[in-house]
Amino acid sequence: MAIKRTGQIGFAEALLSTKGGCGSLDRLDGLAKWYRFEKLIGHLRDEASPGRPGYPVLVLFKAIVLQSLYGLSERELEEALDDRLSFRRFVGLSLEEAVPDHTVINRFRNRLVGEGLLEKLFAELDRQLEKAGVILKRGTMLDATLIRAASAPPGDRRPTGDPEAGFAKRQGRAGSIFGYKAHVGVDEGSGIIRAVTTTAANVNDTTPADALIRGDERVVWGDAAYHTHSREAALKARGVKPRLMRRANKHHPKLPARLLSYNRLIARRRAAVETTFATWKHRMRLTHIRYVGLKKATAQILLAALAFNLRRWARLAPA
Repeated sequence: MAIKRTGQIGFAEALLSTKGGCGSLDRLDGLAKWYRFEKLIGHLRDEASPGRPGYPVLVLFKAIVLQSLYGLSERELEEALDDRLSFRRFVGLSLEEAVPDHTVINRFRNRLVGEGLLEKLFAELDRQLEKAGVILKRGTMLDATLIRAASAPPGDRRPTGDPEAGFAKRQGRAGSIFGYKAHVGVDEGSGIIRAVTTTAANVNDTTPADALIRGDERVVWGDAAYHTHSREAALKARGVKPRLMRRANKHHPKLPARLLSYNRLIARRRAAVETTFATWKHRMRLTHIRYVGLKKATAQILLAALAFNLRRWARLAPA
């Protein structure tokens, strides 16, 4: 199909300001090399097809970045693009141009998911962050958080609409949650998410942990769920310090004072990773998975991680 020509913002529009972080979006827009993302997804358009002009892929990609930054549904994103100059300017639409509707956004997202492009886009941002010197590589903090599924949990006589989600108990809280678990490896000091994996909620934290370790960090921090003797030995063999909390077991039901002190020291160092999840859930509204199935849940969480890293970059980069 033909591609719309976008981004012709007039002089009057450039002088306007809106509430909601126009300046921060302009700053974020200026940091990333967006043309590198465009190269990865440019083949999604088909300029030779008949029909009304489509939107440039970069407009649609930047739109779903906004969706993740602000925790919007596709319909809410459509309304925000129609209403907010800062959003239009970020994606590259002028006041006169029609915004992509929620069905266009949804189809584009599904194509990214179907072709496995989100992993490549996340990796491209990681390369840009490393080149910019934002990633410190002092250490990797491992953690995981539960996120509710869109579908209701199964009942006694009611099957669930999402058979790939699972149940898990919430630490320190009564009851359980039905949904998915986001596992992250966060760069110590910068707070950048360097690796992310999504599983059903009932998957133990230790299962995907090795995939979250990049190998170029000097130390790995984790709570007791991540400690195994084999992982500790493997990290030491690679020259990485394992700082993994210890837990009692049937052979040693009570930890000695030395290990209790060791655990407290690790807990203080790795507590910063909680900022990641607080931002996800309170600022980016990542409180539930909007889509059904592990593949789409993975895509939502990966996009949230990508948007979070862009947000952190804007905060860390010198003015």
